[in-house]
Amino acid sequence: MLGGNVSAHQIHSSPGLSPSPVCGQTAPNQGETDADEDLGHETRSQAPHGSPCRRKNTARGDPHPRDRAHRGRAAIGAGPGQGPCRHAPHLQLRPLARWAGRRTALWARGTEVTIRELVLKVHSRCDLACDHCYVYRHADQSWRRTPPLIAEETVRQVARRLAEYAHEQRLPSVSVILHGGEPLLAGPDRLRSICAELTGALAPVTRLDLHIHTNGVRLNRAHLTVFEEFGVKVGLSLDGDRAANDRHRLDHRGRSSFDRVRRGIELLRLPPYRHLFQGLLCTVDVANDPVVVHDALTALEPPLVDYLLPHATWDVPPPPGRAGVSTPYADWLLRIFDRWDEQGRPVPVRTFDSILSTLRGGPPLAEALGLPPGGIAVVETDGTITRSDSLKIVYDGAPATGYDVFRHSLGEFAEGTEVPSGPGALSETCRRCRVLADCGGGLYAHRYRSGRGFGNPSVYCTDLRALIEGIAERITERALAPAVTGAGELGRARLRLDRALLAEVNTSLAGDACWDEAWRLLVRLDADARTAPHLDAVVSHPYLRPSLMDAWDGAADLPRFMAAAAAAALRAGVEANLCWEQPDPVVHLPTLGTALLSRAGWVEFRIGSGGFRVGGGPQAGVPGAPPPVLRTWRPLASLSRGHGRTLSIDDADPFRDCFPAAATPPLDPGPLEEFRGRLATAYGLLDEREPGWRDGANASAATTVTPLTAGAGLHLGTCGSGALGVAVDVEPEDFVRELPRLGRRARLAALREVVDLHLPGSPAERLLDLASEHIGAAARSSPYAGPARLLAGRALSELSGLPPRELTENGVHLAEELRAEWTALHD
Repeated sequence: MLGGNVSAHQIHSSPGLSPSPVCGQTAPNQGETDADEDLGHETRSQAPHGSPCRRKNTARGDPHPRDRAHRGRAAIGAGPGQGPCRHAPHLQLRPLARWAGRRTALWARGTEVTIRELVLKVHSRCDLACDHCYVYRHADQSWRRTPPLIAEETVRQVARRLAEYAHEQRLPSVSVILHGGEPLLAGPDRLRSICAELTGALAPVTRLDLHIHTNGVRLNRAHLTVFEEFGVKVGLSLDGDRAANDRHRLDHRGRSSFDRVRRGIELLRLPPYRHLFQGLLCTVDVANDPVVVHDALTALEPPLVDYLLPHATWDVPPPPGRAGVSTPYADWLLRIFDRWDEQGRPVPVRTFDSILSTLRGGPPLAEALGLPPGGIAVVETDGTITRSDSLKIVYDGAPATGYDVFRHSLGEFAEGTEVPSGPGALSETCRRCRVLADCGGGLYAHRYRSGRGFGNPSVYCTDLRALIEGIAERITERALAPAVTGAGELGRARLRLDRALLAEVNTSLAGDACWDEAWRLLVRLDADARTAPHLDAVVSHPYLRPSLMDAWDGAADLPRFMAAAAAAALRAGVEANLCWEQPDPVVHLPTLGTALLSRAGWVEFRIGSGGFRVGGGPQAGVPGAPPPVLRTWRPLASLSRGHGRTLSIDDADPFRDCFPAAATPPLDPGPLEEFRGRLATAYGLLDEREPGWRDGANASAATTVTPLTAGAGLHLGTCGSGALGVAVDVEPEDFVRELPRLGRRARLAALREVVDLHLPGSPAERLLDLASEHIGAAARSSPYAGPARLLAGRALSELSGLPPRELTENGVHLAEELRAEWTALHD
């Protein structure tokens, strides 16, 4: 049933305001690109209708779109005259959205942490005698003083303490890892009892994620039945092929564990249990062939592989490797990286994923590479609460805290246990190191040296730096890209990137009937040169970028993308019928406006050339509830900038709050018209002062302006270089002064999304930023112009003094462009 309709005129106009372009005119989000340009049709590709290429998100081998170049699909559909399934070659996908190419900050300094993960030792003995085990073969021997099997009363107390803590901290979820020793020695019945106790205590309070880490020797169907019942994810230790595994992982009689572990893994890979398979952990031994090890592990199709450096300190160094090799562990891992990359990165590898993430400005993903060491509590079989197990390699008693679950709450443990973090926990060598953001100083335990404690670099310092720099060199593209030499090419490159991300949305949502219908619509729009620009306008909208990135992370927002598909159809003026479950009554159509419905629930948008109508079905759980109807439609305002260019004024998109200052609530007609007038005056003044500024390489390419609270000034958004935040009370003079500066910043940010200017983490990044900023300041007539010229010259001089490998051809081109600008300031 349909109720409420909006005409084509109403879609694009607000009373008293200049309407946004209607179908057939220039799309407001095309920015500086002419409407009749072919934007990337040469790279559009298409999966067969209704059967898009699908891949599990959990099988990604890289955590960030930047590093899927060789596998990325440039777009969603075939352009005119092009066949289906034509994949774009080597599309580069670089830092986006929330990361924006910036380096990760060090951990926040402080001692108190929030516990989100509890390692529960359910059995303190093991049926293997691995000679590299940190529990039994290193300095701490506290396992000898703990009971083999955790008591039922201890489990109850742990469950109670954890439930109390989750309630006090209002934690949305907690993880419990069943550990040992070897946890399977507890037996299926006892494991079931433990899982039931934990679930019963925590289910009313928070979401419980249960895991178990095992050597897999005893894993059988009885265990897996228990794990299936409670959703326990299973991680296993395996050091590679038989020869590699049997170097260290023998039982107490000296027998191989390989066949028994493989049998357990094969059981876990069966369809009823496959979803429980969490991954494989492999301890590095440089005496093994790295490629053979890696191929043996990936042949088992694990959801994840984690390569761990053998635990070592400066007192007890790691095995040295071959004579004359200074970085044996880096060399070993880089051979695996090359093999992994050659294979198409078929599974995630935590060490590589973490380095790839931090090199591109993202967060660390592993404690051994900078992930803050807090947030974990370990409970032994006797109920004592300790720090990380890795500290067992340091000295006897190193993990001990004096806390236990019978006398202390987890809150007391968290408040009273010092967690080393921040620059103060690092050595001076680490603080000066250029790869600190990528290694974080290494695992805390690996820094220990008698007499000096933990204030040292990692015993693996040289290897970590060589590994990080080796990966950085491998992922850096050095050839000059067209995006650096022309503004139009930069816009096209960014559009291809957005389209590739949209294709990943389909990977996440394919199979949902509502989305499949929307995807067929998008492919149809993409295949027609008349409608493709309207699709591109929606896909490249800066406030859609956060949702595209969330979809990359595996959290695709179906209602958001259904609304985006509806917006593309409305802009193109094509007929479509889209239905989905809408969680709230406000539906924002990106680039167009906001529909307020009578209620949330099952909605239907019926779209045609004359506008759209809204209806829906019964509300779930509310018998007899009327279907939703459209109450109001509020279109976005816009500002014509001449030459077919239009700027969208977006004060309503739910993802617009991506600026350092707060965005205003949707403006009433009067203030909105006043704001639009201020913008028009400001742009007019800029045209008068600097004729032709729009044609400059560093001209602002903003396509969307969002009003910010009074006094906020001008800001770039973190969601993409097409977003500009402007204070509602902006003075035209301030706008004219600030926009060129922000245009320069936005261009650099956009370039870093699509090309490599330098090695990741290079000082060239900071120097390019400084040179561009100071040259922009020196070009304006002000008391700061002279000092700015000097500072720009200093930055350019430092840039030219860097080793040649620091800059790519793109970076060299940009540096030469900046030097030419700087030279012109003296003419």
